[in-house]
Amino acid sequence: MKLSCAFLWCLQALTLTSAAAIENRDLASTILGEIESAASCAGCDAVLDILKLLAALGNTIFVKTLTEICILAKADDKDVCTGAVGLEGPIIAQDLRAMSIPSHTSQLFCITFFGLCPYPPVTPYTVPFPSPKPPTSRPAVSGQPPIQVVHFSDIHVDPFYETGASYNCTKPICCRPYTSAEAPGNNKYPAGPYGNTKCDAPVSLEDSMYAAIKQIAPNAAFTLFTGDIVDHAVWLTNQTQNIKDINDAYTRMSGLPPVYGVVGNHESSPTNAFPPTALKNNVEQWVYDTLSADWSRWIGATSALAADKFGAYSVINGNLRVISINTNLYYGGNYWLYEKTMETDPSGQFAWLVSELQAAENSGQRAYIIGHMPMGMGDAFRDASNYYSQIVNRYSATIAAEFWGHTHTDQFQIAYSNYTAQSYSNALETSYICPSMTPTSGHPAFRVYSIDPVTYGVLDVITYIANLSDPNYQTTGPVWTQYYSAKDEYGPLVTPPLTDPAAELTPAFWHNLTTVFETSPTAFRNYKNRQTRGYFPTTCTGTCQTQEICAIRAAESQYNCATITPGIHFRKRDEVIERSQGVIEVGECEGSILRPILAKLAAKDGLLEEAVLKARARYRKE
Repeated sequence: MKLSCAFLWCLQALTLTSAAAIENRDLASTILGEIESAASCAGCDAVLDILKLLAALGNTIFVKTLTEICILAKADDKDVCTGAVGLEGPIIAQDLRAMSIPSHTSQLFCITFFGLCPYPPVTPYTVPFPSPKPPTSRPAVSGQPPIQVVHFSDIHVDPFYETGASYNCTKPICCRPYTSAEAPGNNKYPAGPYGNTKCDAPVSLEDSMYAAIKQIAPNAAFTLFTGDIVDHAVWLTNQTQNIKDINDAYTRMSGLPPVYGVVGNHESSPTNAFPPTALKNNVEQWVYDTLSADWSRWIGATSALAADKFGAYSVINGNLRVISINTNLYYGGNYWLYEKTMETDPSGQFAWLVSELQAAENSGQRAYIIGHMPMGMGDAFRDASNYYSQIVNRYSATIAAEFWGHTHTDQFQIAYSNYTAQSYSNALETSYICPSMTPTSGHPAFRVYSIDPVTYGVLDVITYIANLSDPNYQTTGPVWTQYYSAKDEYGPLVTPPLTDPAAELTPAFWHNLTTVFETSPTAFRNYKNRQTRGYFPTTCTGTCQTQEICAIRAAESQYNCATITPGIHFRKRDEVIERSQGVIEVGECEGSILRPILAKLAAKDGLLEEAVLKARARYRKE
């Protein structure tokens, strides 16, 4: 079936009230006249119209139909199709039923799911502040003996990891006996006891990291954990197991210096699913209940009560206010956010953040902002990232640094007061993005920061790893050693060199380092390889290098030079539009399996149209 005829016939055949409510527009003219490139919104709108008709039949039929064609089309393994569609499908169906096509929401949906449509302009909004920005700047370092702060992220512990299970499987993660052929003793690719890059982390690796932290930084002032406990078998998640996993992880952390945690996108079930409070849907309240209870031992009852509302809290340690925000409220993978009219300030978190930073400013405190997803990444909605950037700009003299995870790689980003004229002089803040413990992106890692005890500025970043390539790794266990010091490796590269142990790694320093990356292939190659802690060395030159440096200089996502890769190609031949699969990208910590599945199904010419017709026939019989 071709889109130009089968879809129009399908549209006419479905005479449900919900179908009739779809905007009456000349689809044939739109589709045939406007599809000129793979990034066309017209083609995506046509696909959304088909999916909207299926969603109009109700959640049960939507899930059942997509599951059947997912299995039939072999878009993924049968159990993955069943689990992913069953968990995520009802949220997407709700989005589609409420969605106007075309609209701002549908355009963002097309970008996220299908790699179609250009990014829409940022919706103008001026964040209100209780007072103007004062004429102050970052304080000078104190010169006093530094303190240490530990940072780890994305542990993704798999409680069902089995030593000897196959690490070569068809699933998103392996080292589980999904079949008898993959069980210990029955396969040619047995997993060792301490982890594998094709698998999430066993508990043995987790315990070894906590033991190493206690040994390497026994006197650390506190610990930052920027989220993601639950493993990547997201088609199998459920509330009971997630609660068990979360509680177990924080229990194992109990011997560490005070742990200040954040809400990761994997903590919920379905993964990524965090309804904003305006929806009055408390289906994921158990996540906040569980986390706030676990955090209370370190942040106290008052802060825990705040965290129980939507996952955000603040805690004061000395003259530092640590502010933990729930970045899932700005995450493109959180399908609850695709409302008919998308919210400017989901759950009022931006207003809350302003009040926290204003309180810090009034009290003469410095502040750390911690969260899971870096707000400059392509995962962050551009509107939300812009509004967050306004807040960072206003309180830049108060914010000492920002700390994130989610990408699984060793990275940093810089915020500027003027992104159209970036320079060391208008660099405002640095985002420190921590590599993961789970070994899927390279050697397991954590960081120890050297911190000025008065200004709380970052003086050095030391990354520790457990070397997976060590021939004794699987026998004697992980040995955690220093991988590199940011000051030792990068300090001598800038002009003038920054090597004084008491000197701060300021945003200006990090900007100057990016100028070195532009002119020194060796310096940039070393930075790029350090992202995976040297495990997956890559070649990144030319456009790749330019885009990577652009992303570093983009703590606001609209400036990160991200490009849209079409997941569906449209071809017009003999006045008929045909669809085929493009490049379907999957992020390291994305959390959604249904998104790439849906893109694969939508790319198969005629598959969705036929499925809607069959579902309609079934609906009539039922």
